[in-house]
Amino acid sequence: MIKRILRHETILALLAVIVLAILAYQSDKFFTVDNLLNQGRLMTEVGLVAVLMTFVIVTGGIDLSVGSIVGLTAILTGVFWKSVGLPLPLAAFAAIACGTFGGFMNGVIITRFKVPPLIATLATLALYRGLAEGISQARSVRGYPDWFYVLGQGNVLGVPTQLWLLIIVAIVAGVVLGYTRWGRTVYAIGSNEVAARFSGLPVDRAKLAIYTASGFAAAVAGVILVSRVSTTRSDMGTGLELDAITAVVLGGTSIFGGRGTVIGTLLGLILIQALKNGLSLAGIKGDGTIVLIGVVLIVTILISNIVHRDGNR
Repeated sequence: MIKRILRHETILALLAVIVLAILAYQSDKFFTVDNLLNQGRLMTEVGLVAVLMTFVIVTGGIDLSVGSIVGLTAILTGVFWKSVGLPLPLAAFAAIACGTFGGFMNGVIITRFKVPPLIATLATLALYRGLAEGISQARSVRGYPDWFYVLGQGNVLGVPTQLWLLIIVAIVAGVVLGYTRWGRTVYAIGSNEVAARFSGLPVDRAKLAIYTASGFAAAVAGVILVSRVSTTRSDMGTGLELDAITAVVLGGTSIFGGRGTVIGTLLGLILIQALKNGLSLAGIKGDGTIVLIGVVLIVTILISNIVHRDGNR
């Protein structure tokens, strides 16, 4: 019972409640329905990537290319529609397919050629961003039809459209990771990949599927981002991979693999977005926000490690 109470997710949830209370006290605009729903809209792209990044990091891997896949997908959506002449739904589908293929190639490089995930995805980060810049030629695409903005700017039952998508993805991912045989395979790979192979688990197939899914999530996030901001640019998604990794690690997923939950990632994501918004409303500059997020990340991990170390004695 005590171990359950002292889980990293519980500590993070308590910290999130304290931070939300402080931010609400600092500004009466923070805890309004409109502001909270708007923050849900703004964190969806990072959230989609972070949920699948949880699987990647649980296996002991990393995917630094997701931000570049977001940018490449955004550019391809506009190019396929404006330059190639595809209907917009087909253009978006084709762009998502390309982004998913980018994730698949990450998986192939890592599993077939045994390149460390850090090196492989660092290389594809540069490759996909370079492709986005080369294809765009520093030009943006605007003038999308009104129906397209429903995905990034619309609401369903009073809730941002993309937030419903994030909720569905998070629930499915949480069930898969926490309650299925395939999820246990993911944990086994991260805990001891050699032992997982000797146990007959499909290690390479699982990792290939995870990196492909990570590319798919980033591609979907790219289309949503285009819909939300009403334009495409080659620099879209820059730095998004760091935000996603921060949310995952803050949520308690071990960077060495073998431990992590989707609910922890969501709590980390909520805490980061709350800090960004609340501190902005309080008049604190962006630099101060970045510093405070770093401090929160360090303090949370230190507290969790101390609790776990004392609990294992």
